[in-house]
Amino acid sequence: MISKNAKRTVKALGAATALALSLGQVAVADGHAGKLKVGMLTTLTGGGAGLGVDIRDGFLLAIEQSGNAGIEVVVEDDQRKPDIAVQVADKMIQSEKVDILTGIVFSNLALAVAPSATAQGKFYISPNAGPAQLAGRGCHENYFNVAWQNDGPHEAAGATANKMGIKKAFIWAPNYPAGQDALTGFKRTFEGEVAQEVFTKLGQTDYAAEIAQMRASDADGIFFFAPGGMGISFLKQYADSGVDLPLVGPAFSFDQTILPAVGAAAEGVLNTAQWAPDLDNDASRAFVESFKEAYGRIPSIYAQQGFDTGLLIASAATKADVKDADAFRAALREADFTSTRGDFKFGNNQHPIQDFWVRKVIQLDDGTFINTAVEVALEDRQDVYATECALDW
Repeated sequence: MISKNAKRTVKALGAATALALSLGQVAVADGHAGKLKVGMLTTLTGGGAGLGVDIRDGFLLAIEQSGNAGIEVVVEDDQRKPDIAVQVADKMIQSEKVDILTGIVFSNLALAVAPSATAQGKFYISPNAGPAQLAGRGCHENYFNVAWQNDGPHEAAGATANKMGIKKAFIWAPNYPAGQDALTGFKRTFEGEVAQEVFTKLGQTDYAAEIAQMRASDADGIFFFAPGGMGISFLKQYADSGVDLPLVGPAFSFDQTILPAVGAAAEGVLNTAQWAPDLDNDASRAFVESFKEAYGRIPSIYAQQGFDTGLLIASAATKADVKDADAFRAALREADFTSTRGDFKFGNNQHPIQDFWVRKVIQLDDGTFINTAVEVALEDRQDVYATECALDW
């Protein structure tokens, strides 16, 4: 298991890569200064820390496994605060001289950092946040997203709600860019009626008022987006409320980072994502086993996204020098790596065209709760904002 001791740098899986996992330390693929320097800026403390830790761990594992000597990674904490994220990103660019920034979990932070990074000639490669503003008219030749455009998992949830027979949905999300995209995405594919639409405070943990609204509504189903600790709080309170309407949502509220804390309150609920731990392909199986061996836990979608992001960067680095921006950009666009989700390609706005899966929370014989893949919800899905992107390649 890879140690997280802040005072140590360790070597994983018997290879030569030194993975420095503490804040401010550096991971170097062959033990000396690299040809390509990556700034990993993510949430490692406070609310949402589990998501950033998984992105970081998946990313570093991919760099280690790629065998691509010369990739140097600087890891810093954004504390889930936009002003801190901007300060740290500027330090990485100006002082650390990074070539690529990656790692941000939350869309409001991505909107604060990514445009500034690309304006300074750096690449920003997102392993998670995919706000609409950066997928359409705000797209940029140096901005790539390896996860999804924010609407995608929620569009899949809308299609799933239709199959579940939900006709009138109570829908809610926290009031920030990803929450707004969530409800927009759900409504795009949901064929029924929205009984009530509610935005909550980002980071909210008490949902008594919203559950009372659900009870009083005439909805026959609930769609919600509540990542991290918000999802834990809501699911536990909902399970205790006596409200018995079926739930559907994206993976963020049912992911491996929170299922141990939610437990039986999530069992049987359908949710949507581009990946599940039991996805039936060789790359995914190998990733799950190596992640469990390295870190002692089942990987989440955040870890999977971090891993694929690392593989993408490593594959591009074998084809082009990052100092030749045009050549490196072309190598990124080629996406010549074997994704854990199966088929992977970029659309014209440099966001994925991919399948989204319906997953179901189940309990294994050992008591562990996990998501299992059920069926494809949306096939070869490209985000709607791509038509507004002027990139031509």
